[in-house]
Amino acid sequence: MFQLFRLYRFPVFILAFLFAGSLSAQQDLPMAEMRGAWVATVGNIDWPSAPGLSSDRQQMEFDSILDVLKAMGMNAVFVQIRPAGDAFYPSAAVPWSKYLTGQQGKAPEPFYDPLAYMIRAAHSRRMEFHAWMNPYRATFDLDTASLAPTHPLRSLPDSRKAEWFFRYGNRYYFNPASPLVRQHLISVVKDIVVRYDIDGIHFDDYFYPYKEPNQTLQDYHSFAADPRGFTTIEDWRRNNVDLLIEGVSKTIKGIKPYVRFGVSPFGVWRNADQDPLNGSQTRAGITCYDDLYADVVKWMKNGWIDYVAPQLYWSIGFPPADYAILLDWWSKHTYGKHLYAGHAAYKINNWPNDPNWSKPDEINRQVDMNRNNPLVQGSIYFSTRPLLRNPLGVQDSMINVLYPNQARMPGMGWMSEVPPATPQICRVGGTRSSVKLAWHACDIGSQDENPYYFAIYRFDGKSVGDFQQPGSLLAYTPFYTEKWIFEDPTAAVDAYYTYVIIAYNRYNVESYSSDPVVVKKTKNKAKQRKKCLGFLF
Repeated sequence: MFQLFRLYRFPVFILAFLFAGSLSAQQDLPMAEMRGAWVATVGNIDWPSAPGLSSDRQQMEFDSILDVLKAMGMNAVFVQIRPAGDAFYPSAAVPWSKYLTGQQGKAPEPFYDPLAYMIRAAHSRRMEFHAWMNPYRATFDLDTASLAPTHPLRSLPDSRKAEWFFRYGNRYYFNPASPLVRQHLISVVKDIVVRYDIDGIHFDDYFYPYKEPNQTLQDYHSFAADPRGFTTIEDWRRNNVDLLIEGVSKTIKGIKPYVRFGVSPFGVWRNADQDPLNGSQTRAGITCYDDLYADVVKWMKNGWIDYVAPQLYWSIGFPPADYAILLDWWSKHTYGKHLYAGHAAYKINNWPNDPNWSKPDEINRQVDMNRNNPLVQGSIYFSTRPLLRNPLGVQDSMINVLYPNQARMPGMGWMSEVPPATPQICRVGGTRSSVKLAWHACDIGSQDENPYYFAIYRFDGKSVGDFQQPGSLLAYTPFYTEKWIFEDPTAAVDAYYTYVIIAYNRYNVESYSSDPVVVKKTKNKAKQRKKCLGFLF
């Protein structure tokens, strides 16, 4: 089992091919870029490796996953904390997940809060934690007898169940048309936002269920009873989902405005033959607008979501749904919100219907395409386990080619009313082996102005250089750093350096840069060219 969590090495001839195919990715590495991975818990796809493991084993596996992802350059994880009407955290309203303990409603033993643990583990590695939720899936099968007594499919009276749920195929779903269901789901989100230090709430592509042969949604009576002014059931269904998305958005922003809300829809919104004016030049068998009743474009137009991460799970040049065509389409329909491309890591060397996935440079080419489009802010990979297995050397490619540099999360400037307070370097010291800096920030009057972390830049010589060059960035401080102090052990004796510090808030918006400080590293200490007031180390 644990061999999945090792960093694998790959044959040199494959690495040479990868390096040669991605020179442009090496030449211009972004300083701010989403580099995320989905960690799926449903069916124990990614974590934990099996239900019912001890608490220590669960934590050890999660830490191991994060360590490998961090080494691969990832700066965010999207962990599925609500796979099917259940929870990976203690809740009075939602039962514990069977994928955690083996039995729905049963707490981990010895007891711990997995969500709180995962957030701390991610933040301690300077990785953002986004709480991924499947809003409407109530069960993963039809075995209602195994549901916990607190699951509403068991706890509600039969008359209420008929309003809250419907069966479709081999699962039960929360009914998007029910105002009580919407309020329940919004309350679930509110509870998480209030109690946990998450960076985002994330919904996946499952809204109304994917269509199945010989199955019909049994909601025509509900539509006829209360059409709310809509003349077609399709528009009515889309409005049902709209109401949830709008309600979740307003709830999040009313509690913690910096918590981002995003969606990872099916990768095709509409085909051009369905919508010649707005559709993409694709021939997808389903679309999120027409089949899942998710009008994601409307949500971005209305500012209900902060980013979209469409599941672009096809290769470049795949005729029915070309990655290049879809990336371009989504980039033209974001309305100022962030776009993160969803990549199909699970298809690498594992998809015989499309030979492009057997090419070692497919992911490299996709990331390169993202970076050449200024309206794309990064990537998220589905899912973690394939990345850990290292098919076709994808780990090596990420470590050495795609993500060898540190990258912060791209800022969402429209969400932050003001930038964080400007830091000022107030003391410089040194030892035989290092230069030490301390800084402060004044006039912090709001949450937006409060620094969350800092970037320390160093330029050779006595002047400020190019901030966009990865080599000028020394380090980022941890999130919530208490001591605004940094020690640079790489300074050379008799060399002059110019140090600058920039602050970032919870929106990843940057401050104005500090006044530069020129330092000469001597044999025994460091000398600052200009004195300033401050405090002692």
